[in-house]
Amino acid sequence: MRNPLAFIAGHWTPAPRTVRRAAAAALVIAVVIIVTGGAVRLTGSGLGCETWPRCSDDSLTPTGERGVHGAIEFGNRMLTYVVTAAAVWVTVAARSAKPRRRSLTRLGWLQFWVVMSNGVIGGITVLTDLNPYIVAAHFLAAISLLTVAVVTWQRTAEGDEAPRPLVGAPVRRGVLALAVLAAALLVVGTAVTGSGKHAGDSSDIDRMPFDWTLITRTHSALAWLVVLGTLALVAVLRLADAPAGPRARARDLLLVLLGQGVIGYVQYFLDEPELLVGIHLFGASLVWIAVLRLLLSTRDRGPVPASAAAEPAPVSAGARPAPTAVTTA
Repeated sequence: MRNPLAFIAGHWTPAPRTVRRAAAAALVIAVVIIVTGGAVRLTGSGLGCETWPRCSDDSLTPTGERGVHGAIEFGNRMLTYVVTAAAVWVTVAARSAKPRRRSLTRLGWLQFWVVMSNGVIGGITVLTDLNPYIVAAHFLAAISLLTVAVVTWQRTAEGDEAPRPLVGAPVRRGVLALAVLAAALLVVGTAVTGSGKHAGDSSDIDRMPFDWTLITRTHSALAWLVVLGTLALVAVLRLADAPAGPRARARDLLLVLLGQGVIGYVQYFLDEPELLVGIHLFGASLVWIAVLRLLLSTRDRGPVPASAAAEPAPVSAGARPAPTAVTTA
């Protein structure tokens, strides 16, 4: 008996663009689930369903008495199935590709298990009445899914050769340090939200014990470090005559950071309006995607393996083969 993935792979060979589109869809949906999760919090719908996995003790789905908050919270839960389907689609497409690319299949499975684990964390979030630390873990798990989705999407456009550096070791270390700073920026951002006024529900929700002004300024200082680091990297890549890929990715990151910075300062001075906080959350996703793309652009893994789907069909019986050139000595 063959497992379902092997059975499908034996009867279907997707083109490389099909595998890449599946990975792109999973990436887009990973961003959507982050933004909609923020919408649940910003609309005060975090406890719209008071328990998990059911919406209430008496009903699996929200009833009229749960109101719009129940519909919003339950709708975000339902998106988990969409994210799961996207991860499964990536896994099936990667497994069915010819020649077989085990690394892509593993990344698809990794997406699936990250989605499953984050669903459990989301349930714990509700059961602990939106404990701010669990809420932060829920967001960081969503960022983990986004990370795997970006890597998967990038891997569909490159081969399986051993990574070949495109820039010098000092530049690679600088890019890695920038990625670590950006990760710290995301973590401190959860503390800003966890100690701010958007608790996720209208009831009395515990908050992180940080001074909001101080933690916000810490977040801002980290953001400036990331911006200055990116500026320095753009200059170094230009002076070192680095390949076009890393230089373009560094410029992309700088533009996204500048836009995100403007939104962040406006949000701060307007006392965190919900819409701007949601846009800032979307911007955080774009910043992390840009950081990962820059990090991945510093190496090359060769061309995408030729797909069996792209091979010419065999000549049918009775058909006249194309003439071949003959050379003479």
